[in-house]
Amino acid sequence: MGNSEAAGRQAAPESTIPFREAGMKRRTFLGTAAAPMIASPRIFGANSRLKVGVIGVGNRARWLMQYFGKELDEVDLVAVADCYLARCYGKDAAQQRATPFNDGWERWAKYPSYQKMFDKEKLDAVWVQTTTHARALAVIHAMQAGVDVYAEKPIHLTVEEGRAMVRAAQKYQRVFQAGSQQRSMPINRYASDLVRTGKIGKIKTVKVCNYLPGLVWKPQPEQPIPEGLDWDVWCNQTELRPYHQELHHRWSNWIDYDDGGQSWGVSGWGTHGLDQVQCALGMDDTGPVELWTENREVEDAPDFPFLKNSSFKHLLNRKPVVLKFASGTLVKLEEPGKNSHSQLGGIFVGETGTIEIVRGDYTADPQELRKNSPPVLPEGKGEDVPHLKNFVQCVLSRKKTNADVETAHRATSLCHLVSICRLLDRKLKWDPKVEKFLGDDEANSMLSRPRRKGYELPKI
Repeated sequence: MGNSEAAGRQAAPESTIPFREAGMKRRTFLGTAAAPMIASPRIFGANSRLKVGVIGVGNRARWLMQYFGKELDEVDLVAVADCYLARCYGKDAAQQRATPFNDGWERWAKYPSYQKMFDKEKLDAVWVQTTTHARALAVIHAMQAGVDVYAEKPIHLTVEEGRAMVRAAQKYQRVFQAGSQQRSMPINRYASDLVRTGKIGKIKTVKVCNYLPGLVWKPQPEQPIPEGLDWDVWCNQTELRPYHQELHHRWSNWIDYDDGGQSWGVSGWGTHGLDQVQCALGMDDTGPVELWTENREVEDAPDFPFLKNSSFKHLLNRKPVVLKFASGTLVKLEEPGKNSHSQLGGIFVGETGTIEIVRGDYTADPQELRKNSPPVLPEGKGEDVPHLKNFVQCVLSRKKTNADVETAHRATSLCHLVSICRLLDRKLKWDPKVEKFLGDDEANSMLSRPRRKGYELPKI
């Protein structure tokens, strides 16, 4: 979607994007007028094709890119951007594992910054696959550029960032989808509907995994910065630390860059699990009213494999956390780690039965609740494609996606609330309407983080 397209577009106020590249011209991003559905400056026809870009060309991005032009036959990938430019050419050895996608690099325009990509390309949508600590800023800048956004989960690092993303989507009339693919999996939607419509009565308790917290980084000897990596840009809002490959390649383990996103972390699989809880409870626009830690630890919660290196064994409080909703339902982070799919859902205990929802399947007591359920889809394509298609269809139709920005913000915020509760290790009262803790200035100070100069959130 180009900035010169479509007569009648209304100009938005000049962007506050910090253009760091020398000689780069500042642009005026364009907004759109309000409409019954999400407005678009481009009229999409029956055979319209979408020009899309990708920001952050790591493993997850490469996995999703295999579907462009194939299962997503309406999509033409035209440009990629990464502050580690080697990735735009498919040459970073660290990203070659577990990704089947190896062709097409010659066809795409390549940029060391997404701001330059927005300045040069006429994009309809962008996939934001950056690190978590850089994600909110990239999403907001894309929306200011008039581009619809698919963003990986967790979609933000703080509650403040999430609310800014919601405001941006509303102001700039952008379609947004978070990478919470269970929202589009037929069997997960069916099982969630069983819970939400009272098929097992009022939900008393939901049990989910006791997701691990992030790690605290301890200074390590500086290592050489890889050629082509702009380490300053990579660090984004966070402290400009000396380069270390553990930060660069396993950033999601460290609380400065994520809330513990690797595997069993609260903002890793925890984002999926807690999102599944929100969905099945019908709590997509709200949150808990109280939360507290329990004075015990789950003995058999799994550790990250690389913690065999004693230099990185600084775990935070990993006590179970209980979230209480206004309905009286208690969500308890207390289940030990099991297989990966069981980490991605919850056990819903109702007055007349129990349903456990995992990714791609569910069990039910009474078993008759399994009747007429959708088929179990294969892993990989069966998990990803329905969700990607939902985003593409909504870009074309301007309808709300299955994992829209408000929904994703609320689910991601649960991860942050859990982390704050563990850090303070005391009972907290939460007002989900204003997104503030009641009578606790220290807890409220943790809803945002200091940002490095040049990477401030735009005022929206």
